[in-house]
Amino acid sequence: MSQLIDAKLQATRARLEEIIKNLHELTIRIGHEEMAQTVSELRNRIFEPFMFVIVGEVKAGKSSFVNALLATGEEIAKAAPQPMTDTIQQIIYGEEKREVMVNPFLKKIFLPVDILREIAIVDTPGTNTIVEKHQEITEQFIPASDLIVFVFEAKNPYRQSAWDFFQFIHGDWRKKIVFVLQQKDLATAEELRVNLEGVAEKARKEGIETPQVFAVSAKAEQEGGADTGFAPLRDYISQNITGGRAPRLKLINSVTTAQTINGRIADGLMIRRTQFEADTHFRKDIQETLEEQVGQSNKQVDLMVENLLLTYDGITRERVNEVRNGLSILGLMRRSIASTFGSTPGAKDWLEGLASSLEEELNTKLKARLNDNVVDLAETIQQMVKVIDLKIRSSETILKNDHDIFSDIAERRENVLRDLQDQFNRFVSKTENFTDESIFAGKENLAPNLAAGSGVAALGVILMAVGSLPVLDITGGILTTIGVLFAGFSTRGKRRKIVEGFEQEIQEGRGRLASELEEKLKSYISTLSRRIEGNFGRFDEMLAREEKNLAILEGTYAEIKEELNNMEQSLASE
Repeated sequence: MSQLIDAKLQATRARLEEIIKNLHELTIRIGHEEMAQTVSELRNRIFEPFMFVIVGEVKAGKSSFVNALLATGEEIAKAAPQPMTDTIQQIIYGEEKREVMVNPFLKKIFLPVDILREIAIVDTPGTNTIVEKHQEITEQFIPASDLIVFVFEAKNPYRQSAWDFFQFIHGDWRKKIVFVLQQKDLATAEELRVNLEGVAEKARKEGIETPQVFAVSAKAEQEGGADTGFAPLRDYISQNITGGRAPRLKLINSVTTAQTINGRIADGLMIRRTQFEADTHFRKDIQETLEEQVGQSNKQVDLMVENLLLTYDGITRERVNEVRNGLSILGLMRRSIASTFGSTPGAKDWLEGLASSLEEELNTKLKARLNDNVVDLAETIQQMVKVIDLKIRSSETILKNDHDIFSDIAERRENVLRDLQDQFNRFVSKTENFTDESIFAGKENLAPNLAAGSGVAALGVILMAVGSLPVLDITGGILTTIGVLFAGFSTRGKRRKIVEGFEQEIQEGRGRLASELEEKLKSYISTLSRRIEGNFGRFDEMLAREEKNLAILEGTYAEIKEELNNMEQSLASE
């Protein structure tokens, strides 16, 4: 039966090793070296015995406690006279006694002690050691530990550095902890009673419902004294850990540790997802704002064209009536008689003069009206640029640079956003980003006027280029063909044809004026919008990459979570 149980346990251990391997690959994909190392250690130690990790401050009596617990009669764990020369000592079972220096900070001790067949003991430097590397290595052992034995001085178990380390062990890793007040022979009975109750109460406040607190004297134990306190501690170990229970408990602890690590990744992914959603919303807001501002600018163009056409219609209506009246029989007779005596130009000269004055009036009044309206359009486009700039500057940062898992992602995002701000500032400052060949064609002499400002600041001057368009170029030269039509005007049919031709040229010119002006300005606004969008290329690439990466990481996390939960339930039911 025991062989069957062992076989089942071996299969469970192998399956857990595969799950933790996947978790290790996830931490590598994330790019978190410290977490990857922790998971690697956890994976490697699955096949090791149940591991006690002894922690506490320097001079709390940890090494003496380990020696007394092993009861070999030898000083296995040696207390170094100077903490800076101390090492972590991992004590494990071996057929013969030997020591192996793994590195300057870690030593493995092999002992032929029966209890080490089921458990391994790790004696660590003090939590307040002055050697930083000791703390780092100690913390590497904590995640893979199965039971933390927290050793305090019996006379003073309240040192802050020890309880800060307790927070790391219990709060961060949810490790099972027992408390040992060592050197009880140095405390009075009253001090011992008060401190036992004090440690238990502090542990309860920190979230341990039923704290296990033992008072021992390693010195008395090694000297064969009575009431050393080790008997209750050994009973606890035999009833809760050894006796065949340790392998299964180790798997349970390993599952819990893997869940803790996977849970941390989940918390980080949740913040990272929230940041991605905020950035996606920000980008969508930019697009919607740009579309809205383009729409407002186009409405401004429509209003501008409408105002110009009202002016155009008012001028041309008067001239159409003047042509109609001037070409009537009575009008021609009066003009013919008057021209005979030299007081009034003939009909041909009169018509040419009318064409010239119409050209001058259209160009003068339409340009004036156009320039007035351009100021409003420039303000609308300036507002578009300012709104986009403000939104870039006020984008929300949720994933901070000091995040314990995704700080590198936060930094990369910050760099992309900073580049976006800098690039947009450069974009706004350059005049060429606000010019358009369709507006400036043949207007090279306008360039000196742009010295008054740069980029968006010169937008009004830039759009004034529209006002330099000869109106009669747009209308096609309304009266250039009048001379041809005028030939033989004496017949009534010819006169009517001249008037109709004049009116037709006026209408066609009106249509060309509206369509060309609208096309130029709306094309300019559309081009500017595309140029603004062009600043977001790198940001968009970041969003596309982040969306893909998040989907992969979240999917992997979810699979590992499900597998660990299933294993937890399986182990609980055995």
